[in-house]
Parts: sequence; C-alpha cells; structure tokens
Amino acid sequence: MRRFLLALLTLCLSGCADLSYLGQSVGGHLRLMSAARPVDEWLADDATSPALRARLQLSQRMRDYAITELHLPDNRSYRSYADLHRSAAVWNVVAAPELSLSPKTWCFPIMGCVSYRGYFDQAAAKQLGDQLKAEGWEVVVYPVPAYSTLGWTADPLLNTFVGYPEGTLAGMIFHELAHQVAYAADDTAFNESFATAVQEMGADAWLQSQGSEQAREAYRVDQARRAQFAALTHDYQARLTALYAGQQSDADKRAAKAKLMSELRADYGRLKAESWQGYAGYDNWFAQANNASLAILASYSDGVPDFKTLFEREGRDWPRFYAEVKRLAALPKAQRHAELTSEIR
Repeated sequence: MRRFLLALLTLCLSGCADLSYLGQSVGGHLRLMSAARPVDEWLADDATSPALRARLQLSQRMRDYAITELHLPDNRSYRSYADLHRSAAVWNVVAAPELSLSPKTWCFPIMGCVSYRGYFDQAAAKQLGDQLKAEGWEVVVYPVPAYSTLGWTADPLLNTFVGYPEGTLAGMIFHELAHQVAYAADDTAFNESFATAVQEMGADAWLQSQGSEQAREAYRVDQARRAQFAALTHDYQARLTALYAGQQSDADKRAAKAKLMSELRADYGRLKAESWQGYAGYDNWFAQANNASLAILASYSDGVPDFKTLFEREGRDWPRFYAEVKRLAALPKAQRHAELTSEIR
C-alpha cells in the first residue's frame, strides 16, 4: 500500500491537472481495499453463506493453478475478498469521433495513455459521458467487474465477479493477473489483447484439467457465442473503417453509417434467433452500439490471435511466452506492433 500511495504522490508532483479525478480514483480504490478481508477469514466466518464459501474455495484453487501451471505472479492478489454492495467495481467512459473508430485517450504520468476513463461512482461516469456527448463525441459508459493495479496493491476478489460461471471466473482471474506480467504504456490494445489471450488459453487449460464436464460444456457454449459476436462486430468494424477513410462527403458517410448500424442490429437479431435460441446477453451492447463501443471492443480482441500464435511459437512455454511479451512491451509502440505481427506471419 505504501508503494501504491508513493506512486499516487508521484502523479500529483508530476503535474496531474485533474486533481478531482485523481481524488476519486485514490478514494475509491482505498475504500475498495479497506472492504477486503483475507479469504481465510471469510471461510472461517460462520456467517459466510455456503454459496459464497464454495466460490471462494474454488477461486483459491484457481489462484494456485495460476501460479503452478500458468506461471502467473505469486503474490497476495486474489487472496482476499470484498463485497462492494454494488454491481461493478468501476464504470468506464469511452468516447470516439462521429466518423472514426479511433478512441479518445486520456494520459497520466507513469501509467501513460489509455482509451477509457474509469470512475468508482456511476453518476460521475455518466456526467462525463453527457459532457462528451455535448461536445460531439459518441460515448459509451459501461460497468467493469474488476481492474488491475499492475501489482502495486493486492487486488481482491469482488462480489462483482466471484459468482461468474467456472470458466469465466478462471479467465477473469487469469486476465487481471496477466496485467501484472507485462504492461506497455500508451497501448491499451496491446495490454488488453495480451491479457485476453492469457484469459482464454488459461481458462481452457483449467477446465480441461480441473473442470467438470458441465463446466466445460457451459464454457464451450459461451465461447461459441463470443466467437460469433466477435466475427459479427469485426466485420462491421472493417466496413465502418473503410467508410470513414473514404472520399465521400461527411453527409454521405453519415447516411452510409446509419445504414450499416441498422444492418448490424438486424444481423444480431437473426443470430440471436437462429443460433442462440433467444439468448439475450448481448442485447444491451447492441442497443447502445456506436463508434465508441466498437472502438474499445477492438482493443480487447483484435490482437488476441497474434498472442495465441506467439504462445504456440514459443513452444506453449508460459515463461518463454511472457519473456517475449515483456520484450515487445519495452519497444516503441510502432515497432512493437510491427514485430508482433511480422514475427507471427
């Protein structure tokens, strides 16, 4: 905690202009940390419900697996639990221009630039979203179940995700721990795609060796939906990118964009009815789909195949894979992405 507070002090001394935002970040995180108790205490407490007890025990087996099998950091992260009495850890605000899928970035000392701005208070996130909309940005405000402090503090398990299905819970823990392995300042896409690759490969490995057949089947169905969702949205990301880069007038681009967004929702409706038996888990995403939601989605998914191929190239050896990712993270951004894609190809 002292190291974390020192980092925050450094932010202030480095000239962070928005002290009110920094204040809510510090206060929100400290309140979250103060709510956390060691998992062992929760397990020893007779007031802990059987359902929560079972999830905490499962989470600790996953945490051990992350260390012994995935070679993720061995520290106190996810060895404590907090009930925040709310549905999300933070709410992120993402903005993009009307005719672009390049997200707005916010830059901070030490951490670099990121494509979102997080708030511990939902109303504050909505207020910024409304302000950005008034300025002409397309905006999405969405709940985030967990975040990583990159190892500065011992990130706790939270009520916001501890009840997830087994494969999803494992993936969440592995994803957040991956952020402690490698972090490239100013490169949200690299960081999130790497963590998502670890999430997916780690969850697969966990379920194959530790999960029940029921858990594996539930995860298989969920991943199949995710793959179809990714294919659909990637297709429209490509179409919109081509449209925005074209030579048409802005008025023509707006009309073509409206048509594409209508087609996107119609395609989703058919996918939901014909392949998903009416599963409605993505309804909210498509209801508010815009340039901002498509832009942040790309940050989490576009580079995942490259990282998975890199893992295979490194002999499916986790330490070797992490060493190569850390080497890439230390390079200038353009060189980093050029090497990642060129080496894969």
